[in-house]
Amino acid sequence: MSAPVHPPFPLLIPDDTPDLDDVRAALARADAVGELGTDLAATLAWVVGVPRPRSVALTWELLASVAARDVTAARILEPHLDALGILDEAAVAGYPTPDPAGSWGVFAAESPGTRLEAREDAGTWTLHGTKPWCSLAADLTHALVTAWVDDERRQLFALDLRDRAVTARTGPWHARGLDRVVSAPIDVDGAVAVPVGEPGWYLRRPGFAHGGVGVAACWWGGAVPLRSALAAAARADRADQLSRVHLGRADTALWAARAVLVETAQVFDAGGSASESLRAARARAVIVDAVETTLAEAAHALGPLPLVADEAHARRVADLQVYVRQHHAARDLAKIGGDVAEGANAW
Repeated sequence: MSAPVHPPFPLLIPDDTPDLDDVRAALARADAVGELGTDLAATLAWVVGVPRPRSVALTWELLASVAARDVTAARILEPHLDALGILDEAAVAGYPTPDPAGSWGVFAAESPGTRLEAREDAGTWTLHGTKPWCSLAADLTHALVTAWVDDERRQLFALDLRDRAVTARTGPWHARGLDRVVSAPIDVDGAVAVPVGEPGWYLRRPGFAHGGVGVAACWWGGAVPLRSALAAAARADRADQLSRVHLGRADTALWAARAVLVETAQVFDAGGSASESLRAARARAVIVDAVETTLAEAAHALGPLPLVADEAHARRVADLQVYVRQHHAARDLAKIGGDVAEGANAW
């Protein structure tokens, strides 16, 4: 079997960027994984060995390039790197942090009818209750988890998922996309946890915005091979003008989203932006629109054949359709509009 053809590397940053060789090496190791994204154990073993990149731009380059290979693999890598980044931020801020060894997730979602509470007794914190949307909780070793410390405030805690007081549910998870990344609740009955930062710090830190766009970099990278498929269709002997229209729409949408990713990484790496949250929300909105445009153009141009006869294409489409639903569509746009209406007008 011939080796898969990947989009040209790098996707986002100049080829002479310092430390880019570290990203190139991580990708080479990914290419050596026989079933990247489908063999969960092998993919996790690769993830644990990936060193955290030294800048936002390098991180997004890695995430996008991994997603161009396999969306599921990027979905597994992104929260692990995010957790390592959070622990680094906490250490820089002067907070005690646990050993970062192992495989990590970040569980910060909330859902009606579930609640995870943190209780302190003689300096020891324990967690009690249920946390929803805990991706790969049965397969990871650790997670950073938000829990309620009172009626108003949440705090971040490091949790050993192998603790007997932690039970990872197996579902419900009937997903056709990202089917290997089971995202089900965990039940916690008094597991000891280590606080990371003070209440509210998790949401206030600059890296919160960075992580949100890191997810979008995965979306964007995952859509790039669909552009390649559209280009191949537009070059075919029987291609017509409509095939070029579909390609043109996807290309311009992904090109614009790439420009947003590049500029946002430059701003975040420079530091000092007073509107990081708004900038991140705008970037995510632009990128999700580009990905959804590309998915639609690929469906219209290529028809049903690759969805039923090309396993890699079909899985990529299904994975992306689930993954981009981490964006909250009109609700996120309403939040952007509210921030701008209240005076957050900086570009």
